Amino acid sequence: MTHAPVPKPYILGIHAYAPGKSAASDGRALIKLSANENPLGTSAAALAALESARGEAASYPDPDAKALRTGIAELHGLDPARIVCGTGSDELLNLAAQGFAGTGDEVLFSRHSFVVYDIAARRCGATPVEAPDRDFTADVDALLAAVSERTRVVFLANPNNPTGTWITPAEIARLHAGLPTDVLMVLDEAYAEYLDADAQSVGFALAAAHDNVLVTRTFSKIYGLAAERIGWATGAPALVDVINRIRGPFNVTSSGQKAALAALDDQQFVEASRAHNTAERARFIAAIAALCNHGLAAVQSEANFVLVRFDGEVRAETALNALAEAGYAVRHLPSQGLPDALRITIGKSGDMTRVIAVLRQLCGEAP
Repeated sequence: MTHAPVPKPYILGIHAYAPGKSAASDGRALIKLSANENPLGTSAAALAALESARGEAASYPDPDAKALRTGIAELHGLDPARIVCGTGSDELLNLAAQGFAGTGDEVLFSRHSFVVYDIAARRCGATPVEAPDRDFTADVDALLAAVSERTRVVFLANPNNPTGTWITPAEIARLHAGLPTDVLMVLDEAYAEYLDADAQSVGFALAAAHDNVLVTRTFSKIYGLAAERIGWATGAPALVDVINRIRGPFNVTSSGQKAALAALDDQQFVEASRAHNTAERARFIAAIAALCNHGLAAVQSEANFVLVRFDGEVRAETALNALAEAGYAVRHLPSQGLPDALRITIGKSGDMTRVIAVLRQLCGEAP
């Protein structure tokens, strides 16, 4: 006889999400290059909106986020009725799995994908299935080969976290065309705003044209509103209806809705954030390439971070500790099959210069 509540066995198979560290092992605060946050902070307009919402703390927020959905639709040329907002895109990813998969079903994604996909699958009793990647990039052929009669949801992050890699619109369309129509394809575009403008709308076009495509976005990255937890998704009316049935009734705060709407109107801040990231990412990748003789290599990234591989005498753990000693937290990902790599967020220019200097010193090069 049991004397305590017994959790579902598939829940016990979940490894809880581990956020990027912001402190050293001795408790010292570190500059956080471990969570892919915007180093430029938050737009002044969004901060002003947050402040203005203080007086509404005693009232429930708009449960349907009507104004925010309208603002998103106007910016991207979408139908607001086909948009649903969430507590970050994480909530929407979990709800997509919950709404369309369950015990006995499979949820498919590429190796070295966002850890939430595995959690989302197990959380609803489904079996997570990893398809092989190709050079740290989602392999469409491998994903299609892994589809079975039990597959209900396919997750694809584009650009991908934690590798930063990206597949072309043609490859995304090929993946979708190869899936059965009763399989939900979820395009996780948390980092899409870091892409060139002509590559940012492929997901929206697929979601508008098909009944089995859901695209998720977030305000946590380029918009600099990670603390407010605001995400959104767009898809066919039937998909949005399912998400609305099971999401939290007041899942986006009043302050979050107002700040996100103000952030949408400040595209100058978005452009500045993208330009900073593009320039600093290129400089960082070039610096890592110059250390190739020491076994360092950067995976080509289209996001706001770079995955650096350590295949020489300098090991990832050594670099992790040296960067912490210099005052920086970066992400080591052995649990995602990347024990010899660090994911390093693109930070402010001065911080990237210091990170490069630390890595050069580890390799015996002049800083």
